[in-house]
Amino acid sequence: MHPDLRSLPKAELHLHIEGTLEPELAFALAERGGIRLPFADIADLRRHYDFTDLQSFLDLYYSCMAVLRTEQDFTDLALAYFERADADGIRHVEMFCDPQVHESNGVTLDTVLDGLLAAFRIASERWGITGGLIVCIVRDEPVASAAALIEELAPRAGEVLGIGLDSAEVGYPPSLFTEVFARARELGLHRVAHAGEEAPPAYIWEALRLLDVERVDHGIRAVDEPELVRHLAERRVPLTVCPLSNVRLRAVADLSSHPIRALVDAGVVVTVNSDDPAYFGGYIADNYAALAAAGFTLDELADLAANSIDASFADEARKTELRALVAEWRGPRRTAGDPPIGGRPGA
Repeated sequence: MHPDLRSLPKAELHLHIEGTLEPELAFALAERGGIRLPFADIADLRRHYDFTDLQSFLDLYYSCMAVLRTEQDFTDLALAYFERADADGIRHVEMFCDPQVHESNGVTLDTVLDGLLAAFRIASERWGITGGLIVCIVRDEPVASAAALIEELAPRAGEVLGIGLDSAEVGYPPSLFTEVFARARELGLHRVAHAGEEAPPAYIWEALRLLDVERVDHGIRAVDEPELVRHLAERRVPLTVCPLSNVRLRAVADLSSHPIRALVDAGVVVTVNSDDPAYFGGYIADNYAALAAAGFTLDELADLAANSIDASFADEARKTELRALVAEWRGPRRTAGDPPIGGRPGA
């Protein structure tokens, strides 16, 4: 990996905190909580990481989430991620969590929020990392469960950034959650949704038109419909793309066939993220390094990092501060006259 890629200041906007649960920590938390995992040992757990699609990953993902029971469990999980994030140059994080899954394990929403928010406070003091939580709707759970979660979240809406939509995509279109997202907007929450990872462009259109999302998570299948690509570029709707995740879950065959280059060249605001890095073998700097190996220049990668800051929900003062850090990093690396990636103004 080029050493500069870790020092490149960046934001991570597509990160499932439960997807950062490394096998060693999973077994440590299981032992602390008196929970028996359905794996003989760490090596046995790692052998299950050969995924064939999104659902094969989710089956393992939800199984491991059973070790997260207490506020301290969630704090320890997030702090392990934040330590890696700091080493990878991440200065701002907008983190997903899945309370519906935890509630099915007997863990309350307050436990999840309190544990993760405590980690954010520590990360701010220890590493200067800013950000917040995005509470995700698990789309293959009943819509009534999603509606109940939003009402449960309502008294604490001011403590989180927004809501998202994740889990098994095909067969669970965004249109199912129109009323839930309308309620989230009433509560002043930002809105994002996974769409177009495995499902067709129609899911992305629904997320935009019916859920009124401000960012699309993944969104790579937009490349299949030129009109949608033009819409995303003209409206400057960011995509939170996760290259190594897409390869591991076989949404694409390899990085050489990944749509990210086509989307970037079409002027779409693309950001780079790690998704569920403990399972996909790549934290954010690994994703940047993979793109460098696939032909992206350091200057182009700096533009992607700047996109991540522009696309974040940070306040303008923080964005200005982070943009300055990217400009400082870029310094002599930028070739005069190079066009900005993703049509980002002011690059």
